[in-house]
Amino acid sequence: MNQAICINPDCQRPYPQPWGNKFCNNCGTLLQLLDRYIPIQRLGSGGFAQIYTVWDRKTKTEKVLKVLVEDSPKALELFAQEAEVLIRLQHPGVPKVDADGFFQLNLTNPKSRQLACLVMEKINGKTLEELLENYPQGCPEDMVLSWFAQVLKILQELHKRQIIHRDIKPSNLMLRMPATATASNQGRNGWEQLVLIDFGGAKQFRTATLSRESSSTRLFSSGYSPPEQVTGGNVSPATDFYALGRTMIELLTGEYPPNLEDPITSKLMWRTKVNVNVHLADLLDEMVQEDVRSRPANAAIIQKRLAKISRKSTQPSLFAQLQDFVRQASTQTSTQFTLFIQAIEQAGASFTQSLGKTIVFIAQVIIQVLQACLATIWAMLLTGIGASVGAIAGFILARGTILGDRVAEFIFRQLPELVQNTQTVVGTQSLVFAAAGLGTAWGLTASGCFGQRRRFLVASLMGAIAYGFAWLFLQLISPQDSSEGLVTVILVAVFLLALSLAFRSHHIVYAVVAAFGTVSIFTALIYLGFPTNVFQFSGTTFWSALFLPLTFFGFVGIFMSFWLGVSHYLIVPGLRFLGWR
Repeated sequence: MNQAICINPDCQRPYPQPWGNKFCNNCGTLLQLLDRYIPIQRLGSGGFAQIYTVWDRKTKTEKVLKVLVEDSPKALELFAQEAEVLIRLQHPGVPKVDADGFFQLNLTNPKSRQLACLVMEKINGKTLEELLENYPQGCPEDMVLSWFAQVLKILQELHKRQIIHRDIKPSNLMLRMPATATASNQGRNGWEQLVLIDFGGAKQFRTATLSRESSSTRLFSSGYSPPEQVTGGNVSPATDFYALGRTMIELLTGEYPPNLEDPITSKLMWRTKVNVNVHLADLLDEMVQEDVRSRPANAAIIQKRLAKISRKSTQPSLFAQLQDFVRQASTQTSTQFTLFIQAIEQAGASFTQSLGKTIVFIAQVIIQVLQACLATIWAMLLTGIGASVGAIAGFILARGTILGDRVAEFIFRQLPELVQNTQTVVGTQSLVFAAAGLGTAWGLTASGCFGQRRRFLVASLMGAIAYGFAWLFLQLISPQDSSEGLVTVILVAVFLLALSLAFRSHHIVYAVVAAFGTVSIFTALIYLGFPTNVFQFSGTTFWSALFLPLTFFGFVGIFMSFWLGVSHYLIVPGLRFLGWR
């Protein structure tokens, strides 16, 4: 059984004390609150309160205790207001609070004071802010639509009771984890009910007097709250809609809203960051208008438009379905392991605490390794496909159109002393190289892996340029069908392409590791008999002429993605650990 702890903020030794103690051994504070709730673990601090896990002797369940540590009358007013709102609501989308869940504890040592306490339901799950860490490029649109609809239902209930939340943001939206593994299979990724938390800033309003109110308590969250709330002006249901719109935009893009603002107009420039339903984008843009009158008037209007958007959503493409399947598999694996961890923690409660932490740590490492492997395999697949498709497209352009001859003529005029092959071979080689580089960059960017910023146009252009430079270097090698030629092509192409991708940091590390790692694998393949006359295009049929180049560029894309994964998940974190930021 856990040990009780003291919640007196002035206690000098609030350490765990023997189970059954009714009073703190140091300050004498009551440990069994209302003869029902026993604090067993401190979770942290939030706002003006300290948060604890408590054991409810009546229901035999764990709950959350918020203890107000701020002495100001205004803080107490907001705290009592939060308790009143939660007791009245009794809605599945907000934490449940019993009628006696708000009370005050009398303290005498080291000074006399009253400590306001609020006991509420413990929500087991993740906040959307935590979940967003798994989607650095933004969450899938259908997932965000589901959350959007759930928050609207909660807001509709709040506004019907004339309550404004005033603090909607990803960290205040929590996904309740199903109680059993069976339940987890009923919803997407095992996360079902969305819960709105932290009602410390909730405010009562009267519809009839909204237009006449001129001021409000200045309480806001930077990046999410509308101008009228920041300035302490009149607030209304539209205040929540503004914060909800910015929250949904952050979930779709993976970007903190202020980072998307135009420096001159302050409007969110987010549509180019992600491809979403145009009607959904229009709705969100209306919700985040600075002028209150330009936002939707009530939740029912937003729900009606959202229902139309959901009905009109087209069937996703095969690529989108495959990508979504990989993401679902990764998240479901993470969820199942999380449930497994919790089962271990409960079953092993009688074992030592250190053993339990070791098991949890090992399981978390396994989860992270599985997620890294899935992401790397996904990137290898898309990059290999992109490289192969690009090579085929370049070959068709060179042999099936006049573009190959035109490119060859241009090269012979500009670099007559550099090229050694015939005009036909030069035109085919250069176009196949450029198209393969474009396809490789597109596939790698489309995977969305390794924390890169998805810049399709820039990446594709740089891919074509990088592989074009590699072809120029190949012309300097004599003979070209040698192992030195292949090694040079790989080093130049992979290094320049990796260097141009929009990684978060350590660009040179990614480029060097990817280039030399790919070369090392190809060196082994050449030693085992991989042919070096890759770029002669001497076959009599289309596929026989293209087989070797197609295999070469596909393997380069696959091996490059593998080494980028090694860099992202092993080498760069290691460098950060050693202090290289």
